[in-house]
Amino acid sequence: MKILDYFELEKNNTTVSKELLAGLTIFIAMIDNIAINATIMHDAGMPMGALITATIFITIFATLLTGLWANTPIAMSVGTLNVYFTYSLVLGMKMSWQSALGIVFVSSVLYFLIAITPIRKWIIETIPMDIKRATAAGIGAFIAFIGLEEIGVITASHETFVKLGDLSNTYTLLGIFGLLVAIILSILKVRGALILAIIITTILSWVLGVTNMPAEFISMPASMAPISFQIDIKSILELSMLPLIITFLVTDIFSTIGNLAGIGLKINLSNKKLDRTLQTDAFSTIVSAIVGMASITTFIESMAGIKEGGRTGLTAVFTAMFFILPLFFLPFFESIPGFAVYPILVIVGSFMFNELKNVNYDDYATKYATFFIVLLMPLTYSITNGLMIGSFIYVLIKLFQRDFSVLKSAMSLMALVAIVLFFVL
Repeated sequence: MKILDYFELEKNNTTVSKELLAGLTIFIAMIDNIAINATIMHDAGMPMGALITATIFITIFATLLTGLWANTPIAMSVGTLNVYFTYSLVLGMKMSWQSALGIVFVSSVLYFLIAITPIRKWIIETIPMDIKRATAAGIGAFIAFIGLEEIGVITASHETFVKLGDLSNTYTLLGIFGLLVAIILSILKVRGALILAIIITTILSWVLGVTNMPAEFISMPASMAPISFQIDIKSILELSMLPLIITFLVTDIFSTIGNLAGIGLKINLSNKKLDRTLQTDAFSTIVSAIVGMASITTFIESMAGIKEGGRTGLTAVFTAMFFILPLFFLPFFESIPGFAVYPILVIVGSFMFNELKNVNYDDYATKYATFFIVLLMPLTYSITNGLMIGSFIYVLIKLFQRDFSVLKSAMSLMALVAIVLFFVL
């Protein structure tokens, strides 16, 4: 078929059946993100039904575009910046979710401009890989902190900042149960371990009468209208918003580049395909903000499909098609309790924390920047604070060591933003 010639299946040593299996595998590995993202953004005051539909829609849109434009076996969906969106901007800074969407939109437009210009290369090449690793680990620590807090394992304390929560609470016990199930299934390398943990915990809560089973499991998709085209740009046109925009921008780029680096090693990703995948990520994030979602990113779960033989964009096309199915299971997704979802943040956080093992601690600038990035993100409840202070410390130490080449890097730009943010404004 001529339509299949575009994907160059024979050249990539793959077949339609292999691509189909790979697409199904990625779908199974990613399906838990529907409940996770909707639950997190629901905490920002957004309606659950619209969030579920929008999450699925943008996953289909971005993944399909990746397959058709970049021709890579890579899936995309809303990433961990949804935590920053909800808990730092909306709940932490008391910003409206409409204004937070404005930050996502502006940062994504800048990201798209970077993705189609040489600036992309400057940022990618001048921000050290170890700082990218530290950022990933810091975000991991932050989202794990959120997960433990939401299921009640830790709670606020006036004396010690945080303390151990009431572990005898029913919701907390079920959350701990879900966490243990997720850990065990992950250790056993069970495919779809995280979504299985969510389902098992949810069913147990129904059996115990803690939550109610939905009256029906199948329905038509909820409308996205309550959250779509709700971007408030006017309220964020202030200098004080610049660090927040940069944080979204830089973190989104870090996330995508980091994931693509790992995936690219497995499938020999060409520069053309890398560029097109970045462009897809950036453009999809613009659309994501328009439909009421946080930033899109490349999902490392795509590796599961690659292990099954997926090599071309046809894998992504099949993945997108499979995501049409959850659109009609709204009652089930709405019935999933938070204590079944938040343990998964702890697991995902632990996966991201693995990045620290590859950091070069012999370099003083890297060592101290990594320490402050990872420590301050959860402790200050802000990805911005950790990233900006870490960047400032990195540049300061490099200058002390008379390594003035750092002034030509994107690190110096973030250090300058940190100075304005913390010492001028």
